[in-house]
Amino acid sequence: MSADLTPPTVADVRRAREVIREKLSLPTPLVHSPGLSERWDAHVSLKLECMTPTSAFKVRGGVYFASLLSDEERALGLVTSSTGNHGQSIAFGCAAIGAQATIFMPTDANADKIAAIERLGGKVELVGERFDESRRKAEEYAAERGARYVEPVEEPRLIAGVGTAALEVLEDQQPDTELVLLPLGGGTGSSGWVTVRDGLGHGAQIWAAQSAQSPAAHDAWRSGRIEDRPNRSLAEGLATGSPFAFAIEILRERLNDFILVDDDQILDATRLLWDMQHVMAEPSGAVAVAAAEQEQERIAGKRVVIVISGANATRSQLLEWLKG
Repeated sequence: MSADLTPPTVADVRRAREVIREKLSLPTPLVHSPGLSERWDAHVSLKLECMTPTSAFKVRGGVYFASLLSDEERALGLVTSSTGNHGQSIAFGCAAIGAQATIFMPTDANADKIAAIERLGGKVELVGERFDESRRKAEEYAAERGARYVEPVEEPRLIAGVGTAALEVLEDQQPDTELVLLPLGGGTGSSGWVTVRDGLGHGAQIWAAQSAQSPAAHDAWRSGRIEDRPNRSLAEGLATGSPFAFAIEILRERLNDFILVDDDQILDATRLLWDMQHVMAEPSGAVAVAAAEQEQERIAGKRVVIVISGANATRSQLLEWLKG
């Protein structure tokens, strides 16, 4: 865990934007969807965070975090745990500064995500059946070596980095946005969006969506209790059984709603996204589409942005999911 758990501000997000602009092609596209707009009787745009070098939004945080390492931290390298997209972000950031990244992942981790991390020079350790086991082992490994362990969520620098997507939308691409729907696994993305929204004094509502098969963050947000919950979602980026207290603290009073959808609805949304806009997303990247489909009466008439957070799925997974 970071020694400093002070929530970031919009000024921190602006500093992050200046750093990551040098490493990433930004902004990512914001694309109006006529099909989804007609279906939901709303003005719907898609923020394509799948259009980054790692095909996921988290790379913003990894680049910014790595840029701020001390010489000693850079020499020892970074250690983290991930189901894939966060691991890629840390590997990408480390590659940019010549540091070593060691990523602990579950034994059934997505093969394409493993290959992508290794392609960036990251070292992958496969441990445990679920993310929570990999996380515990990674923490032990980092402590043994004196290396910096990067909490997947409880790192203000990661939140500042991923929050740059919110700046792009709410300041420049569609400042009249009324509602943003986005996926929530651990909570970095949502924390970044509410930080920017509130820092700008913007009036948009922000809703998060999560799988009902892995509802840890949702249940903690509603109850205020940090408790483990079942973790059975097929959506890798949402599959965690333990909520992150730092993100819940940020989100508890600032997130406007938090919606649960079943994995079957998420897969339907993956197919709907392809049918309506020919955008490919992994299930965790499409969960906000599932939430919009479920809540379409509530979003009717609004200017809506839906964040498509990632597209890291294997070909065999896509063939299975898209056939319906």
